[in-house]
Amino acid sequence: MSKQSLVPQAREALDKFKMEAASEVGVNMKQGYNGDLTSKQAGSIGGQMVKKMIEAYENGMK
Repeated sequence: MSKQSLVPQAREALDKFKMEAASEVGVNMKQGYNGDLTSKQAGSIGGQMVKKMIEAYENGMK
């Protein structure tokens, strides 16, 4: 499977979303490479992103 995005313009928005989620859970991310994050930190960021996406979807259903 390719890492190429279906919508290349979405990359910047997704990166911004990830940075916002990281700050909400107290993880210090920097622009570019973040391979020094622990699995727990990365999981916290991903979990926060999913939580926000579900909330947005549920709010859109109302």
